[in-house]
Amino acid sequence: MASNRRIGISHPRPVTHSWGVGRFGCQYAFEPVAWCAPCRSDIGLEKRRFVWFALWVARAFTTIKCMSPERSSRPPSDSPSGRSPSSPRSADPASWSRRRESRRVSAATPFELLAQRGLCPEENHRLPQIVSKGPVWHPFLYRKQLGDFDPSARPGDLVEVVSPAGATQGFGLFNPRAEMSVRLLRTGVRRPDAAWWSERLIAAVELRRDLLKLDEVTDAYRVIHAEADGLPGLIVDRLGDVLVAECYSLGMYQRAEAILTMLEPLCGTKHGVMRSAPVSEDHEGFAAEPTGSEGVPARSVVHEQGTQFRIDFIGGQKTGFYCDQRDNRKFVAQFCGGKSILDLCCYTGGFAIQALRLGNAAEVTGVELDDNAAALARENAKLNRLKLSIVQADAFAYMRDMLRNGKRYDVVVLDPPKLIRSREEIEEGKHKYYDLNRLAMQLVAPGGTMLSCSCSGLLDRAEFTKIVCAAPEVGRRVQIIGHGGAAADHPIATHCPESEYLKSLWLRLE
Repeated sequence: MASNRRIGISHPRPVTHSWGVGRFGCQYAFEPVAWCAPCRSDIGLEKRRFVWFALWVARAFTTIKCMSPERSSRPPSDSPSGRSPSSPRSADPASWSRRRESRRVSAATPFELLAQRGLCPEENHRLPQIVSKGPVWHPFLYRKQLGDFDPSARPGDLVEVVSPAGATQGFGLFNPRAEMSVRLLRTGVRRPDAAWWSERLIAAVELRRDLLKLDEVTDAYRVIHAEADGLPGLIVDRLGDVLVAECYSLGMYQRAEAILTMLEPLCGTKHGVMRSAPVSEDHEGFAAEPTGSEGVPARSVVHEQGTQFRIDFIGGQKTGFYCDQRDNRKFVAQFCGGKSILDLCCYTGGFAIQALRLGNAAEVTGVELDDNAAALARENAKLNRLKLSIVQADAFAYMRDMLRNGKRYDVVVLDPPKLIRSREEIEEGKHKYYDLNRLAMQLVAPGGTMLSCSCSGLLDRAEFTKIVCAAPEVGRRVQIIGHGGAAADHPIATHCPESEYLKSLWLRLE
């Protein structure tokens, strides 16, 4: 059988544990790996990284030392461990690759942390207990909210959250390396079993396919939206025939292959890609490069409102495409007929291309700093036979140049990347949003319009609106004629207001 397809991954020799390999090329540990005490302590992030680097070097040295012919010829087991009974492939060992290779990870990531596991342990398996100092209702439990950790709890384990008196409050995924130490899956006394996981995935797919009927307008949409779908730390996008999972939680990463395998028949897709989120190394203590199922393409083409967009699963940001702006792209296109458009931070050209194809704009310029994204934006323009000017430049510098040249645009779209990633960055991020909006507004021609967006979840809608309202030049009249957010396939959890991350304001400037 052909070996599993990897996406741009090299394969160093595995350590001396016995591993199985799943269809995404990920290891399954056949026996628990001991968790080291230094990473459960409260020492700083840099010290933890140093400790793990030292342990990684020591393990690598031990591995080299132990690579005798006798050890290296020891045959690994043929069946993966810990697969969910509900997985359609788990019962057929012939459908799995026999290739035994390790994934390339950062030196700060212990090899065994990335081992895939089943969705839930056996029903009679005793779960480690984590004490919560107060009531449990929010999906995020921070370290300061927790009391004692069960010493048997390992990173990524499903744990039972109990009160100081020992009463069960809920169940979640545990990571002692993260400040957000427990991501709650279920409250109450019933643990999340295979049926619970199946119900959550089916409900998520039914929302998109049955209620929203997204298959009629696009094959690029969000399937799992983390807390809003009851699966904190995990997002899954459908991009054509490929499901892409981006994991913000170590526990979800360890279960990503099982989740994608269950989702495939529900969505009618053929391939899967799993990757860690950009912030996972800092926030969760792990990092892993994209890994794909056998035969997954490195690139694909999706359709949105009849427009084609090429997706790069290797070099693309996030999952490869921003499905959350789908409705906003269509909305802006209505006001672009015969006008000049500036798309700032355009990524792969979503707003710019829809302004041309759906809106019949006269002139469109996209500005993007990332060279890979800018190149893909040009490819997307050619794919749709459109004339689009893509400028690879920093948005601040470009806007200042245009102001000096006296250039103005009828419609300006400002959709910057996330500028606030932690609470420590809130004040600095606010200043950046203010500066960007102040410059962008000066480029809007009198009577023109502007769409201003923020995807920083830590900046709420009211605060973002204040920043935008303070940005115009003195004496210039600005009206808010509309506001919005992410498309409906990115729902908001009422018990987790942070899930409303994308805010947009539609402005008219006199």
